Amino acid sequence: MKKIKFPKRYVIVILTFISTCVCYVERVGFPIAYTVAADAAGVNQSSKGTILSTFYYGYACSQVPGGWAAQRMGGRRVLLLSFVLWSLICALVPLDPNRVYLMVLARLLVGVAQGFIFPSIHTVLAQWVPANERSRSVSLTTSGMYLGAAAGMLVLPSLLKFNGPQSVFLAEAVLGAFWSLLWFKYSSDPPFSDHPKATTAGFGESLLPIKGGKLKAENGGSVVRAAKIPWKRIFFSLPVWAIVVNNFTFHYALYVLMNWLPTYFEQGLQLSLQEMGSSKMLPYLNMFIFSNIGGVVADHLITTRTLSVTRTRKVLNTIGFMVASLALIALPIFRTSGGAVFCSSVALGFLALGRAGFAVNHMDIAPRYAGIVMGVSNTAGTLAGIVGVDLTGQLLEAAKTANMDVSSPESWRSVFSIPGYLCIFSSLVFLLFSTGEKIFD
Repeated sequence: MKKIKFPKRYVIVILTFISTCVCYVERVGFPIAYTVAADAAGVNQSSKGTILSTFYYGYACSQVPGGWAAQRMGGRRVLLLSFVLWSLICALVPLDPNRVYLMVLARLLVGVAQGFIFPSIHTVLAQWVPANERSRSVSLTTSGMYLGAAAGMLVLPSLLKFNGPQSVFLAEAVLGAFWSLLWFKYSSDPPFSDHPKATTAGFGESLLPIKGGKLKAENGGSVVRAAKIPWKRIFFSLPVWAIVVNNFTFHYALYVLMNWLPTYFEQGLQLSLQEMGSSKMLPYLNMFIFSNIGGVVADHLITTRTLSVTRTRKVLNTIGFMVASLALIALPIFRTSGGAVFCSSVALGFLALGRAGFAVNHMDIAPRYAGIVMGVSNTAGTLAGIVGVDLTGQLLEAAKTANMDVSSPESWRSVFSIPGYLCIFSSLVFLLFSTGEKIFD
């Protein structure tokens, strides 16, 4: 029998999926470990919010540079460098809430290193993945975030209980190092000029940067100079801003829940994360499932010509964000473990479904500059982390100052209603200004 060859682009997609999974094990791991260590050291909610948000300052600073670096040096190399850097920091820095400056510096550097990841991934996928596989490939890759978050919520509290907070850092470093070895061994750049059937084999639309600032064309033809990045057109494009606004809202809701859901369960509902068992991972597991459903549905609607690319993106984005807004606003009303898990699962699940709208749209409108546009929009998403995570700490501290118990629903109502109303606003912006057509050549 003829040997069946596994397409290389599938290997790349699977490896990028694992990368986002590992990344989010780290992102949920730090709040879990730090919350325990900080509570033991008597750190107040406002100070906790400041430390938890520090990561996003570094993350915001490296988004656009990450897109530029991936465009110029190649996403594959930049992605590897990013993983090596943040893994080393996790391995070497002690988790001590009393050493505030060290904690701030460490989280800042981890944020800078991880800020290069998603622009690099989008650059790699734009090079490897054809248009008819784009939605499910991006959805699968980004769904790794949610599977990683679910795995972290399930495993890390037990690891922390038996081995202490520092063991969480070490486990994250080992995972990062292991993925780096896999990427170094199995990843490669698309062989545009070496493979005569590269385009029909399924490689994407981007051009591959090579030394000397030149690019190799997909069709194996002539070598041309790299096109100048249209920064002005990108920053003044309404479709780009539609992506930016939705990225901000998505990450505001995600980062608030990711960083403060452990506190909400333990102090707002008086529950123990260890005693909740596997139920605490359901919100992120739901994101994993709905993200892939959204990708498959989007590609089916586009491939069968049921809907245009533009309408497909708008329909899925609107459904996702509108349902999520209702669940977020309703979340503090439910005072049981089951009710809180259900609402947070619906909110995060439908936000993930909405990613088949705005999060794939980078590649629709600017396939050649997907990493750049991703860097711009993800900067907004990161600012949402800075604002949302820190603001939540301030809101809870203000509630305590006003003699409201942190366990009361009133203390948490504004925490969850803010992202809920942002979801409604963002879905309207996307409906009005987004497009699925290529607008940057």
